[in-house]
Amino acid sequence: MFNSDPSSKPIKVKLPKTVIMMVEKGNIVMAIKTLVAEESISMDAAKERIDAYETEFKAKQQQKLNAIANKQGIPTEALTFDGEQAREEIPVLIKDRVKSTPDQQSFKTLQRGLDSKLNELGYNKPLVPYWLKRIFVIIIIMAGLFWILRRVFG
Repeated sequence: MFNSDPSSKPIKVKLPKTVIMMVEKGNIVMAIKTLVAEESISMDAAKERIDAYETEFKAKQQQKLNAIANKQGIPTEALTFDGEQAREEIPVLIKDRVKSTPDQQSFKTLQRGLDSKLNELGYNKPLVPYWLKRIFVIIIIMAGLFWILRRVFG
């Protein structure tokens, strides 16, 4: 086929490995800059080549994904690379009522549920809570230090 514009060159799809890795990771800007620096081409030409590779790469990924989905019985409509398309389909959540339970009531409900679960497991609560034992130990240590310091300096 005859090309009427001699200044336009066919887009070379083969890219360097580093650029391919950047495109696959989604770092398009760095891929374009690297390709421009490595091959001394314009930004537009580099962008065109990277866009061509990216669309080819996404098409291959979609084919692989569809093959896997077909093997697993997942409908292909559930799989999409378009985030915008998926966002449009998700309905917006609208709260039409105000929460009527105060925070204290929800905490008490949680506490009752936890107590019932512990009772099912056969856990018996200690008579003196752990935090009370810890405070008692701290008070005893402080009293002992006070008594020692009073004998030394008193």
